[in-house]
Amino acid sequence: MGKRNKQRKNIAMLDTDDENSSVSSSSTARSDLMSVSGTDEVQVDKDSLLEQALDALYEKRGSTREKALAAITDAFNTNLQHQFVDKKFVTLLHLCLNSIKKGSSKEIALACHAIGLLALTVGYGDNAREILEESVIPISQNLKSQSDSLKTVSLVECLAIVTFVSATETEETERSMQIMWQLLHPKLGSNVVAVKLPAVVIAAVVSAWTFLLTIMDGCTLKSKDWQEYISYFSTLLDKDDRSVRIAAGEALALIFETVSIEKLATENKTTPDGSVPEGNKSREGYTHILGLKSKILNQVRSLSAEAGGKGSAKKDLNSQRNLFKDVLEFLEDDHAPDISMKIGGDSLQTLTWSELIKLNFMKHFLGGGFIKHMQDNEFLQDVLRFTPKRKHLLGEKHQMSSGEKVCYALLQLGLL
Repeated sequence: MGKRNKQRKNIAMLDTDDENSSVSSSSTARSDLMSVSGTDEVQVDKDSLLEQALDALYEKRGSTREKALAAITDAFNTNLQHQFVDKKFVTLLHLCLNSIKKGSSKEIALACHAIGLLALTVGYGDNAREILEESVIPISQNLKSQSDSLKTVSLVECLAIVTFVSATETEETERSMQIMWQLLHPKLGSNVVAVKLPAVVIAAVVSAWTFLLTIMDGCTLKSKDWQEYISYFSTLLDKDDRSVRIAAGEALALIFETVSIEKLATENKTTPDGSVPEGNKSREGYTHILGLKSKILNQVRSLSAEAGGKGSAKKDLNSQRNLFKDVLEFLEDDHAPDISMKIGGDSLQTLTWSELIKLNFMKHFLGGGFIKHMQDNEFLQDVLRFTPKRKHLLGEKHQMSSGEKVCYALLQLGLL
């Protein structure tokens, strides 16, 4: 009883007028955490603040839960909260799932981001498996009621991150990709009504689907599936929205990197019992794919040199041109873009479309927390093939000598 009263006292300090509440920035989230603590001290017990934010997720008032979730996501985004996760993993996961089931669109978006950050924090293992098993059904059920773009995009991105981290079987990844595909390309029936998705949702779902394709083996998918994907993404290249075109262009580049046309041509030469299949289906599929690729080449060539139009955003136009120049070079010469970026004085390099798409999706999801996670998150370092030089030089628990300190300083400045 005393603990619950203390919890309510902390939560009351977090509450403000519902209509004026806002969790739009990290500074607001940190301010909310400070208000929970009831002190003006600069040094604050971070675990205590997270505990208080976690307690606030039990409250009925939506604005209280939203502020608590914003504080939690800010804490997880700016630091790896391993100690807190060790103690409160199950509680945090199920309270976030409760927000997804019952919360407003804003609360759902925050809860989705918190679950994604939780998955990235725990990395491989049993906890990751539990996140996937507990999250898929609530997310897929919530996606059936596409009330607004914020909610739909957040749910899809959460599903993508959780699956990417947690899936150990091909079927699990395929299940999540199929949930996304149904949004883009629903199978219409008596109980299904076609819904026109906003451009922002289409672009986000395509990007999430493509992100999961990076962990799929191209051999597991059938020729007819690839043809369906290629044909659909080709139609998206003709859409008015540039974000949709860019997402579709990346998807197509990854598809052609993942599976060869030659493989599609020979895939169905025999049936499981060893007999020859009916007709010349494999040759027809090969011809069809060649025709689609020729069409896509023309579309890509046009988009790589688009002049723009009235009211066009120059930034988006340049992004489109650059992306489709890379796609064109890949389709014509089989050369994927070679990208390098600095992270704390170290270089992270991508050599394939798969690596680039993983990198871009993680940068998008983590936002301002990307650099911190890349420096400290071993799961991300593993999947993006990034090893800070200081780990080679020092090891995890090595004590620096004066000479090593000089070397480390030079590394940080990029002079070594």
